[in-house]
Amino acid sequence: MDMKTVRRQARERMNGACRVCPQCNGKACSGELPGMGGIRSGASFRANISALEKVHLKLRLIHDLREPETACEILGLPLKMPILIAPLAGTSFNMGNGLSEERFAQAVTAGARAAGTVSCTGDGTSEVFDNGLNAVQSLDGWGIPIIKPWAGEAFFERLERVARAGCRVVGMDLDTAAITALAKSKRPVSPKSREELAEIVQKSHALGLKFMLKGVLSVEDALAAEACGCDALVVSNHGGRVLEALPGTADALPDIARSVRRMAVLVDGGVRSGADVLKMLALGARAVLIGRPAIIAAMGAEEEGVRLFLTRLQRQLMESMLLTGCASLRQAGPHLLA
Repeated sequence: MDMKTVRRQARERMNGACRVCPQCNGKACSGELPGMGGIRSGASFRANISALEKVHLKLRLIHDLREPETACEILGLPLKMPILIAPLAGTSFNMGNGLSEERFAQAVTAGARAAGTVSCTGDGTSEVFDNGLNAVQSLDGWGIPIIKPWAGEAFFERLERVARAGCRVVGMDLDTAAITALAKSKRPVSPKSREELAEIVQKSHALGLKFMLKGVLSVEDALAAEACGCDALVVSNHGGRVLEALPGTADALPDIARSVRRMAVLVDGGVRSGADVLKMLALGARAVLIGRPAIIAAMGAEEEGVRLFLTRLQRQLMESMLLTGCASLRQAGPHLLA
């Protein structure tokens, strides 16, 4: 099995929901929601790609480095690489129904573990959340369930289930707070006040869970999240799927990373290669999350596809570190940028 075969099989399984383009940049799928595209014009999806393309690494070859170290610890989880899988779900309405929701959740969760890292799991319908949590529980809690910003007690009900599943980390994707389909449900989503967020974090900690807030794109929200006790944040515009007038995450990341003192800063959005991973680390992230390419890998060859994809990214990251003279992730910083 190789990635060329994985991509060919994914194209067949996804039934047109994704063209599996040579470059995943949001142009072919603009406005395809449900589907794999960015919202409306797709501008925010494309902004993620263009923001990373503007960042360049500095070539450094006169050094004695031979084997860069990619291992790290994120929120107490020991990982072989600073690359996680983002919360992904909705196989029937976003991914061409090539895999069941249950099988997809198992593929990304087990594939990430086989590669030495961890997957987040998604939320939405009860089926989506249940399948993701079941996949994590089957691996003794090895995963990060991400819960929608449900109003009322719905959030806390799922939070308690995450704790019972043996997880160590939980998250909330606040960037889904205005998704219309969710807002019309019996359990609507909403933005959170500082008081509401602080209560969520406190209850997570009381259950023995570290808390990660996904969907931060401003210094103001980053500082508020830190004040509320969050352990980590993810700089994200939700893959360009919620608002078309947002900046690319690589543009927003440096100011946010400089503004916080205690939280781990992660980022997603447009990461397609090991060089992109190193760019994000140099801009201030501790780790990255991967979305659409991980969907293609899972659809193409399930667990094996995810493992192949992640190990290839790790190898590319090591090559990028070698070519920039970066011995370990602790050494990644702005000095690596040209």
